[in-house]
Amino acid sequence: HSTRFSGDMEFRRGMEEFAIFQQMDASGKLRDGVSLPFSLAEGVRMYEVMARSAAYDTVLQTMQRQGRVAFYCTNWGEEATSVGTAAALKPQDMIWPQYRELGMFLWRGITPQQIVDQNIGNEGDASKGRNLQVHYCMLDKNVQTVHAVLGTQVPQAPGAGYAYKLEGADQVSVAYFGDGAASEGDALTALNFASVYGSQTLFIVRNNGYSISTGVEDQYGGDGIAARGPAFGIPTIRVDGNDLVAVFNATTEARRLAVAEKTPVLLELMTYRVGDHTTSDDS
Repeated sequence: HSTRFSGDMEFRRGMEEFAIFQQMDASGKLRDGVSLPFSLAEGVRMYEVMARSAAYDTVLQTMQRQGRVAFYCTNWGEEATSVGTAAALKPQDMIWPQYRELGMFLWRGITPQQIVDQNIGNEGDASKGRNLQVHYCMLDKNVQTVHAVLGTQVPQAPGAGYAYKLEGADQVSVAYFGDGAASEGDALTALNFASVYGSQTLFIVRNNGYSISTGVEDQYGGDGIAARGPAFGIPTIRVDGNDLVAVFNATTEARRLAVAEKTPVLLELMTYRVGDHTTSDDS
């Protein structure tokens, strides 16, 4: 790193605010000069997966209210963040999810039977019913188990990403987490490790405005989570998380950067949680 000396006393309070990368307007139409980065068939599949995610949420939340499932948390409002990122990744990329990535699991091929087995907690579940509901796992599809302890998956991802760098592999490690988990110390540790060692890791943050019932205004005083990336020397982008095309394009480029430049990349996806945090609360 270069060092600059100055005779001027200067306290910096911030940096230029991150703009939100967007490819579609409020009516859902592509902005001028923007074309679809995927085929119509792929777009239809993405839409179908998002619709299925919302449908599963309706069924499983109803089952919880009926006492047939002990616990559930919905993905309503965040379908594009999950599906758009998953569609831009490659099958060999290792994913470390949180608990609101049903769309990603569906994209990777989780079956209706696996979803029901996990939420009911029977012997068909990967953990044989030992894990909490919505804690899916598909190791055969390079998706690790959802972690019950908030944020602990974040520092694990750059470990795998560092291995990919050493191997010269066309692979990235992907950590999904929310704005609440971004406030955990583990997240900052992960960003620092990934930056120092050039880990091929994508940090995908779903900023849905709330950590349970705590609004983002009580979580950070700076320019959101994206502002932390440059402090660690990490390429960073803020994206409209409800814009499927923007999410897909940003993730595609982030993956390319991570492999080509052997660097972590931070993506802050701005979205909104429509449902309650979980069925155990109304926040």
